[in-house]
Amino acid sequence: MKSVSINTMFFMAIAILISSMAFAEEQPVRTIMVTGEAIVKVEPDMVIVTFGVETYNNDIITAKEQNQAVVKKAFAVIRELGIEESAIQTDHISIEPRYKDSSYERGSINGYFVRNTAAVTLKEPKTLEELLTRLLQTGITSVYNVDFQVSDLKPHREQARELALVAAKEKAEKMTAVLGQKLGRPTQIIENQNYWWMNGGGGRYSSMSQNVVQNAAPAGDQGETGESVALGKISVRANVSVTFELAD
Repeated sequence: MKSVSINTMFFMAIAILISSMAFAEEQPVRTIMVTGEAIVKVEPDMVIVTFGVETYNNDIITAKEQNQAVVKKAFAVIRELGIEESAIQTDHISIEPRYKDSSYERGSINGYFVRNTAAVTLKEPKTLEELLTRLLQTGITSVYNVDFQVSDLKPHREQARELALVAAKEKAEKMTAVLGQKLGRPTQIIENQNYWWMNGGGGRYSSMSQNVVQNAAPAGDQGETGESVALGKISVRANVSVTFELAD
């Protein structure tokens, strides 16, 4: 009888333990999920200028030679400013016939357009104004884009990410405090890659140009400097999502 009683108590204890474990597993973990965002302003240390030369003549050879003459002057100006040969790149060359009366019949060509597009990389952004002025004096017909960039993005992206995490934690602490709760440990951290972003514009010369897009926004009033190109700052943005436990 005594043995039966002990066995009964043993099985009851196991049953209670199993029930307790099952109950504990059924209890949902209380959490709060927040997002944090930060923007870091960075001075550009590199500028890519894309420009073009377009010439037209009834004779294809003459149109090509006229185009090459302007391009040669433009490249000479670039070299005079101390820019390395490796920083100059011809991007695109095209020759397009112009037809009489929009007719595409054989023998109806009226003349030829020759287009040449080139790009130059400046490692000294402050020389941009002088470069643009002197290029225009050579006879180039277009400045397609002025793209302000940062040569080393990594430290700035890391800084933006850290600030975004701090912002997420501060937001979570304020939200839980308002509700009379306490913030626990983080259980999940997600870096939202789609939110990596660099913003700006290259002033009156820029056209729309990236995970990161980078150019530079005009920086304030140009004052009495007489410069038409004001170097701005590039915005590097990071966004994170963090899930925290709610502490008892």
